Amino acid sequence: MKVYMIVLYAGLLLFALPHLGSILLPGRRDWLVARFGKRHWRNGYALVTLLGLLLMVWAVARARSGEAATDWIYVPAPWTRPVTTLLVALGFVSLAAAFVKGHLRQLLQNPMSIGVALWALGHLIANGKRVDVYVFATFLLVALTDIVISMRRGKRPAGPASLIWDGAAVAGGLVLFAIFLFGFHPYVLKLPVTN
Repeated sequence: MKVYMIVLYAGLLLFALPHLGSILLPGRRDWLVARFGKRHWRNGYALVTLLGLLLMVWAVARARSGEAATDWIYVPAPWTRPVTTLLVALGFVSLAAAFVKGHLRQLLQNPMSIGVALWALGHLIANGKRVDVYVFATFLLVALTDIVISMRRGKRPAGPASLIWDGAAVAGGLVLFAIFLFGFHPYVLKLPVTN
């Protein structure tokens, strides 16, 4: 097995297991918070998941520069590009809605995880290389697990809502989407928008 794949698997586990553990085992999470304190638990959680994310980024970058660049699980159809663009734009709006007290947040109930799920699904249907599939499928799994468990537990945002905040969420989400599409993708990831 290639080194980048071992690093990728380690990154996926370090990112996914803390999230899934927190979602599926809230009693265990609460026990850890009580034992180590909220601040230490949050810092440890953030450190482990950030390390996982960094390992994933390194592995994907390494894979794209080697023979893994031709390791496809499936070849995406041409229609996936516009569908991905729409899903990711909606995902960014949903993510923005998570941070403001608008009707969108109340309607979506779990806008953060819905935003991540839309982003991951969009990228999953448009990227068929093995490393990309593993990464986006992991994000999608974590997000869908959180959505399902939150719905079963009746977790809902509360408080007053305003249309002004809905407008801010839509505008902010679309601005972030444009920044990522035309700035982050071509200049940081070196992935042209037209490809």
